[in-house]
Amino acid sequence: MLQITFIRENKEKVINTLKKRNIDVTIIVDELVELDEIRRTKQVELDNTLSESNKLTKEIGKLIKNGEESKAKILKEKNLLLKEKSKDLSEIVDKSTESILEKLYTLPNLPNDIVTEGKTPDENIIVFSEGDIPTLHENAQPHWELIKKYDIIDFELGNKITGAGFPVYKGKGVKLQRALINYFLDKNTDAGYNEVQVPHMVNEASAYGTGQLPDKEGQMYHDITDNLYLIPTAEVPVTNLFRDVIFNENELPILTTAYTPCFRREAGSYGAHVRGLNRLHQFDKVEIVRVEHPDKSYDALELMVEHIKDILRELKLPYRILRLCGGDMGFTSALTYDFEVYSTAQERWLEISSVSNFETFQANRLKLRFKDKDGRKQLAHTLNGSSLALPRVLAGILENYQTVEGIVIPDVLRSYCGFDIIN
Repeated sequence: MLQITFIRENKEKVINTLKKRNIDVTIIVDELVELDEIRRTKQVELDNTLSESNKLTKEIGKLIKNGEESKAKILKEKNLLLKEKSKDLSEIVDKSTESILEKLYTLPNLPNDIVTEGKTPDENIIVFSEGDIPTLHENAQPHWELIKKYDIIDFELGNKITGAGFPVYKGKGVKLQRALINYFLDKNTDAGYNEVQVPHMVNEASAYGTGQLPDKEGQMYHDITDNLYLIPTAEVPVTNLFRDVIFNENELPILTTAYTPCFRREAGSYGAHVRGLNRLHQFDKVEIVRVEHPDKSYDALELMVEHIKDILRELKLPYRILRLCGGDMGFTSALTYDFEVYSTAQERWLEISSVSNFETFQANRLKLRFKDKDGRKQLAHTLNGSSLALPRVLAGILENYQTVEGIVIPDVLRSYCGFDIIN
């Protein structure tokens, strides 16, 4: 959430910067500035009224103590009017504050200066690529055929139990899935991330805290009875570990990793590109989250990018990194890099990670702060990244490592799997 003080002092910058996201926020920004002016003016008036009322209360006490009841009665009547006025002013302040908050929740984060304008994923900028695209044998197949051939994932069983997009993993498919999870977690903890196990459902405050609400309300599974949401990513519960926390500056950075299943309705998704593991309603993901000093968050973002590069190098998957344009960035992000692996059998790139710096956007909602060297409280910066999302990584391995004899397991995963090939 953007800060109202920043919007008031940088009105034109906010309007012009958000044009990178292809939205015009002129009207809402004007409304926010006007509401803030009302709130601040009425708050000053309220403070003065309360101060005057407090003084009268003390004077009344002295008059009563001195037996001057008639004078006290006059001041009581005056004080009653002040109390009624303060009540009216307090209601105006509360209503304007509530209206400001509601409008602030609808504004996305400001893109970083290096983010380019653009409306579609086609306008994202490729900033890095690495790895050789393998040459497959003549009868190579996409992963949705391979999983049937080797009986390692069953979509029909999942459909019977739950519905489309909820696969059942079987045999060596289960072991490969678990191997990837453990490998990712080991890589993350070796890099200094502290592993946590978190709930898979969150309350409304947590969903608002990281920006899923109100932006992605329709994409989350919602338990109406208890007003809880199934998590779309571990980012939500992990980042909320630090809600309402004030760190000392020397405690930063905070590095955290977690494995969770993720649940997304994916409403409106259809077409050939969502076949098989390409898009699911339930999938596994390992996440990394950082809480950083504002002066160091972009260095931290580069460290996260390098960390994920290292994982993909060890998996020996061809990949590329894109810097997202304004129109393709998430609601809460200031700067996002997407990682994509190349699926040789599908002849297309598959997104397997997003790494983002949210700057103070989430921290403002979360009241996540730190005390600087002078003891002043400042908002921290939050960052997160997939490290990694499993379905498309698994799809990439199945397709790129397929041979006539079977699917060869990447060297780095063999000790985790306990086998070298799926055949």
